[in-house]
Amino acid sequence: MMTSRRTLGSLPNLLSCSRLVLAAGFVVTGGTEARVGLIGVAAITDFLDGWLARRVHATSRWGALLDPIADRVFVLTVVGTFLFSGLLSTPAYFVLLMRDLATAVGFLVARVIPWLRPVEFKARIPGKVVTVLQLFTLAAVLAAPSVVPVLLGGVAMVSVLAIADYTLALWRARAA
Repeated sequence: MMTSRRTLGSLPNLLSCSRLVLAAGFVVTGGTEARVGLIGVAAITDFLDGWLARRVHATSRWGALLDPIADRVFVLTVVGTFLFSGLLSTPAYFVLLMRDLATAVGFLVARVIPWLRPVEFKARIPGKVVTVLQLFTLAAVLAAPSVVPVLLGGVAMVSVLAIADYTLALWRARAA
């Protein structure tokens, strides 16, 4: 039982790591259906890794770090591929990455400022909604380009909300 539980416990991290492989696959795959499929699989693994880790009590600090890094690598790879292939404009590129860039800056600032160092960064609901909207938008770039402007507007609005939410959470956590 111990071995199977340990194996099951490492599955969430393997699912997170799979998004790195999916990102590489996205770059080398040219077919629309295959690329939409890779985005779909990435979305499923993003849901499953956290769900499974909580379900089998296999959450870890390493997994909590690996999951968002894998998410960001996948999204950055796909968005960059779209930008360089002309499927996405530069402003759309930055809208899709706005929350990610702000979160990265916030993380670095929190590590530089001594009284913010002990604050733990955790996924929050608005950030998760941004990730879902990003993935829908990326799939829409290929499958339904006419809805991309509407989805980009949604990503922009929820990203601003997520940035404000993370900033407020960081500010409150430093006082605790």
